[in-house]
Amino acid sequence: MRRLNIILVFIFIILLTLLSRVYFLSIKSNTYYEELSKRNYIKRVYEVPNRGIIRDRNDVSLAMNKLGFSINIKPHLRSYKNKHLLDELVSLINEHFPQYSKESLYKKYKKLDSSYKHDFVQIVDYIPYDNFFSKYTLFNTNDNIEIKSEVKRIYPYGKNASHIIGYVGKATKKDIDNNEFSRHSSIIGKNGLEKFYNSKLQGKLGFKDTKVNALNKEIEVLKEQKISTNNDLKISLDINLQKYVQKAFEGNSGAVIVMNANNGEVLAAGSYPEFDNNIFVDGISVKEWEDMRNDFNHPFTNKLVNGKYPPASVIKMGIALSFLENGIKPNYEIFDNGSIKIGKRNFRCWKASGHGIVGFRKAIRESCDDFFYKGSLIVGVNNISKTLKKLGIGEKTGIELTNEFYATNPNKAWKQDKYKQPWYIGDTINASIGQGYMSVTPMQIARFTAFFASGKLPKPHFSMENYEAPENLNVNMKYLNMIREGMYDVANHKKGTATRHLKNSKVKLAAKTGTAQVISIPQSEKVRMKESELEYYHRSHAWLTTYGPYKAKEKYVVTILVEHGGHGGSAAGEMVSGIYNKLIELGYIKETK
Repeated sequence: MRRLNIILVFIFIILLTLLSRVYFLSIKSNTYYEELSKRNYIKRVYEVPNRGIIRDRNDVSLAMNKLGFSINIKPHLRSYKNKHLLDELVSLINEHFPQYSKESLYKKYKKLDSSYKHDFVQIVDYIPYDNFFSKYTLFNTNDNIEIKSEVKRIYPYGKNASHIIGYVGKATKKDIDNNEFSRHSSIIGKNGLEKFYNSKLQGKLGFKDTKVNALNKEIEVLKEQKISTNNDLKISLDINLQKYVQKAFEGNSGAVIVMNANNGEVLAAGSYPEFDNNIFVDGISVKEWEDMRNDFNHPFTNKLVNGKYPPASVIKMGIALSFLENGIKPNYEIFDNGSIKIGKRNFRCWKASGHGIVGFRKAIRESCDDFFYKGSLIVGVNNISKTLKKLGIGEKTGIELTNEFYATNPNKAWKQDKYKQPWYIGDTINASIGQGYMSVTPMQIARFTAFFASGKLPKPHFSMENYEAPENLNVNMKYLNMIREGMYDVANHKKGTATRHLKNSKVKLAAKTGTAQVISIPQSEKVRMKESELEYYHRSHAWLTTYGPYKAKEKYVVTILVEHGGHGGSAAGEMVSGIYNKLIELGYIKETK
């Protein structure tokens, strides 16, 4: 009986297995094979919209698409039977467009052709319209060649605003994995606004589902979706002002920012030296890449948001505000005899003989280090750091440029966390004049200056659709006006550190200069430098940050950093004056001296 039960169970298992298999083959697999069969006769062809145009505030195109054509060859011509036909087609292309060698054309065809490919193989990506038009009929009447219209991204103003506009490049596998659109367009934004606003600029794919027969001929359109064309980007730059700034800064290394202090619109900005974005569209040559990579002035670095520099004296407005907000009275004065002794070390004022009796206004006007040394010892670095943080120092500004740096707004906890060391009084002294561990980006200083101009902290931006209302920091207006008066004196008082350098400005300005010491040169660069180059690259950086017109409601900020420029006023004064005069010429500023 037991044996019979075992046999029955065994028979039951076999029957159950057979029934399961029948169910899978007749029902479950049917869904799979039905989907597979659809793929055999339903063909989806994607349509890629032209990349959106980037325009300046006056609708001038800064990044656009140039019409051209691609050459595509019939697939499956590598066999012995068809090889002569492939040879003829390659020779035809090479004869009329000798820049494409036969070897490179064969290589590309071999790479892209396969037994499973039924579409024509794109063997030449792009030939400009003017170069191809006269030969269009010759190529288009050949049944083994398919000519398609193509566009190429171009930047008509070359080096102007290259770090801002950015560039596109061929999409990598990683790009495609993260962005399905780039699988079909083959390009993607690699830098600047082209990268930040890539999703908007690329638009949305269109497609058409068609029923095809065994010969891949279309029989019926089943479904169609149109491309999106609302993908242009209008930005706040004025290319006329941008060209002026680029020419004025020529020969220098550093950064320039021209910003509306009230709303954060950036009218012009540059990181110098610049490069021509057009060289990246087709792929940069090895020599061009090496030349720029080995340039000690770092043309690839976007110094607007990725350059970290000691702020030096341009931070003193923020330090002064911290003094006032943390218990130091507005009538506070010190006597500066040229230095202060802390322990065994003397911390010197930049003026060896000292400034005598100094209050807030004079301290900013003449950039008296000793005033800030002594005030910082009363207030302490943690309070200073707190004030600077709310003014945007050590914080991202939020501007639409990728990988923006925070830079460093140091305090006691920061040093302990980073270096596992205590904070010393000497560290506070250094921080009070924008040296030591403190660092900023030029964009942070421009935003910081805009606060003192307008009384609110704006968010710098390029897109005309990306406006955010400036932040009200609830700063005591009496304190703010004291600091503004000191900045006014910097540009107008006979003892102001920038007065003689800004004398050609037609606009009444407020300003602050700074001279930032270069702490060190990377060893990898130092070993490649000549003695004369070493001397130059050890020179201090020059800061000049300004706003004006001083009394007008609508104010503009001009912030300039000249790498290794020495004194801010002498290095940048003429440039700043010229930029404000250009703002008058272009109609932005109405009030003059």
